Amino acid sequence: MRYLAAAVAIFFAFLIQFKVSILSVQPNLVAVLAYYAGITRGEYRGLAAGLVLGAIEDSIASTIIGPNMLGKGLVGFLSSFFISGGMLVWTPLLGVIGLFGLTLLDNAVVFMSLGIFEHVPANISTAIFISLMQAILNSAAGTFIKPRHAD
Repeated sequence: MRYLAAAVAIFFAFLIQFKVSILSVQPNLVAVLAYYAGITRGEYRGLAAGLVLGAIEDSIASTIIGPNMLGKGLVGFLSSFFISGGMLVWTPLLGVIGLFGLTLLDNAVVFMSLGIFEHVPANISTAIFISLMQAILNSAAGTFIKPRHAD
């Protein structure tokens, strides 16, 4: 049952991500799923979930496999390491800041990887605008996604 719920969540995240845009910016809901996996399941399962989610996103939206795998894998791994009790005590504000920062990290990794291995996907000002908008959109979810041990 849990795997069915995860598959439905992944399906709807990709559907919304590729069909909805706010100010011509698509949300980065796949990073939210990787963040959720890292926060609730730990660093290794978060890393594995991020790699799988990134591979799916790369196979759908990119011409090369790897940039989203690396970005989402880092989000899944680092969300657990920094936020779920390792160094900091989780609060809703920390969840917002963490998801904001990890979304920026994901976008930076994907942008740099595509720029190095394929071609620069956009000019730098457009990339910064899109990254900031996606981070702002995603950060609202950071309030509600909390680790298991949080009150």
